[in-house]
Amino acid sequence: MYSNILKKSTIRGLLNESPSLLKQQKYFSNNARLLLQSGEDLHSRPDSLTTTKTEYQEFERVANTSKNFKATWLNALNEKNKQLSEGKVIDSYMYTKVITAPIIEKTREDSFAYVVLPFKNDPKIADFYVSAGGRIRMGQLFQDLDSLAGKIAYQHTAPVEPMIVTASVDRMYLLKHIQSIADVNVVLSGSVIYTGRSSMEIAITARASTEDFPADLKESDLKDDDIFLTASFTFVARNPETHKSLAINKLLPLNEKEWRDYKRAESRIAAKKLDTRSTNLAINPPTSEESKIIHQLWSASKKLSKMKFKPSDVIPMKSTTVQSTMFMQPQYRNRHSYMIFGGYLMRQTFELAYCAAAAFSHALPRFTSLDSTTFKTPVPVGSILHMEATVVYTEQVYIDSSKVSNILNETEDSEVIAELPKSILTNSKYVLGLNDFLQQPGTLVQVKVGTWVQELQSSKLKKSGNFIFSFYVPLESSTNVTLASCETADAAKELAKGKYMMVMPETYDEMVQYIKARRRVLDMAAYVESIIG
Repeated sequence: MYSNILKKSTIRGLLNESPSLLKQQKYFSNNARLLLQSGEDLHSRPDSLTTTKTEYQEFERVANTSKNFKATWLNALNEKNKQLSEGKVIDSYMYTKVITAPIIEKTREDSFAYVVLPFKNDPKIADFYVSAGGRIRMGQLFQDLDSLAGKIAYQHTAPVEPMIVTASVDRMYLLKHIQSIADVNVVLSGSVIYTGRSSMEIAITARASTEDFPADLKESDLKDDDIFLTASFTFVARNPETHKSLAINKLLPLNEKEWRDYKRAESRIAAKKLDTRSTNLAINPPTSEESKIIHQLWSASKKLSKMKFKPSDVIPMKSTTVQSTMFMQPQYRNRHSYMIFGGYLMRQTFELAYCAAAAFSHALPRFTSLDSTTFKTPVPVGSILHMEATVVYTEQVYIDSSKVSNILNETEDSEVIAELPKSILTNSKYVLGLNDFLQQPGTLVQVKVGTWVQELQSSKLKKSGNFIFSFYVPLESSTNVTLASCETADAAKELAKGKYMMVMPETYDEMVQYIKARRRVLDMAAYVESIIG
């Protein structure tokens, strides 16, 4: 199948493959080869091919090193039960002893790693990553990003082998939209850009090119113009014996760009710590501007409640909620065996957020960003994960407000719309500076996904974390009227009429969620401006 490509990938494992592993790979490859011998095209092959591909992907992720191959779930489960019988609790099957070594300085090049996804060259791989709309299935990409970040983290801490876990995803942003997954090859690459005593920040970029990437890729081979996504992860190292923080190797920036990235990360971390308390709406009241917005929302919700015929494009926040419950199986465990892989959680929360945004907008939304996310509580294998996604904010981007936004006041929803806060992104660099698909009128939809973990021996739910996804729904996805036809008032009116979706908070708690979401949008706009200057 495509085992040769994946075996070369730096994301797949830390050590050389064992003979027993190669037997397993040969089995999977031969199984897939039998399915492909018919010579049929991809669209007419049996369903079992898709199943085989999926199983093979998961097998490669979990078992593609001699060390990880020992960590089968049965081995890990037996060891855990053995330790429990002796009154001990273990957090990791493979990482149980501290390998000591002096703290040294490492460069970004020392931790640099990458993985190539040859969508253009191999339609079978593209088929595994394609979404219903023909674009990249972002949830699959999130798994690879987190796996790659883990690989980078262990390269930086080597030769010490601490327990390393994803502490947070600091931000992901989609800079460009890839129209067709089959037209490009993609490379994910990154390195450590900042280190604290026991933590490290890892920056990863995704690039798309119509050309082939070199077999032995170096950071100098990569072009900034090809970047379509940026991501930032924070990992922390723990002593597997004491479970306390463990000091890691220091990062040594070597040039101006590396020092700039280092200082920027340092400033961002410091600002994040200061803002945590001062911006907490559970402690501090909203600003005067935000209080005015809350009053506007309250007034609009009152008018909406009295309307006999509710407008179809103004949806109460409580009506946007979708839920999902999943049992956590061992096939999606992390390298320590007993907890669920962070990338899998990102994938599942994204899929639910996408469902909420799609059901809300009645269209195929396009991912734009993932806000800062902290993994508060790990999710154990064998637990139940509860997820709830809600649209908490919408932003109507008009591009040229003189043509569209003023027309809104003439629609059937004018009484409600007149009370709503005005657009904060129209004509901003967030819209005009980067994403080509944001340069169309449409609706920015922010979805909050809350996650709770439930152990089988208890009925209590423990908060695991919140995931904040933003999507964009261009008007052209639901109407034949294009931007070029907005030269007349009638055309602009047709474009605006009933197409800008709006979420309506009704309770004070929902309005606080709305204000928090609005702050995140402003933060993201500031982040984009810092990128493009």
